[in-house]
Amino acid sequence: MTPKFKFQWIALCVLAITVAACGGEQKSQTTAKSNTTPSKEAAKKEIAKDKPKVTFVELGSVNCIPCKAMKKIMDQLEAKYPKDLRIIFYDVWTEQGRKDAELYGIRSIPTQVFLDETGKEFFRHEGYFPQDSLEQVLKSKQVSQ
Repeated sequence: MTPKFKFQWIALCVLAITVAACGGEQKSQTTAKSNTTPSKEAAKKEIAKDKPKVTFVELGSVNCIPCKAMKKIMDQLEAKYPKDLRIIFYDVWTEQGRKDAELYGIRSIPTQVFLDETGKEFFRHEGYFPQDSLEQVLKSKQVSQ
């Protein structure tokens, strides 16, 4: 086996493991404060009901390794900013979650979408988003503890 072929084989194996870890069907999980919504208009109405300064929409999967890491961050943020921040999680590997993924036009998971008080998107990030960077986005909208 040539070194180039060995490298390609290893890369292919790593890719297969990653895809297997992020795939699969699971029930949609949402935070206690959120529900899955069928349209952006319905989402805006739901957001306006609570009047948080920022709604943080996480689109991912309960089977995705970076998404699992984001879940820990979401739990910490929800506890830290209970008044000004609302967190919604959509599992895009479910039937309803696929509709949400299409609604938000995501290309990869995890994807974070930030909505202002009116439900208008003001920031988007793809991939794992460290907590300190995420909190800088929240501070730009005067989210406080």
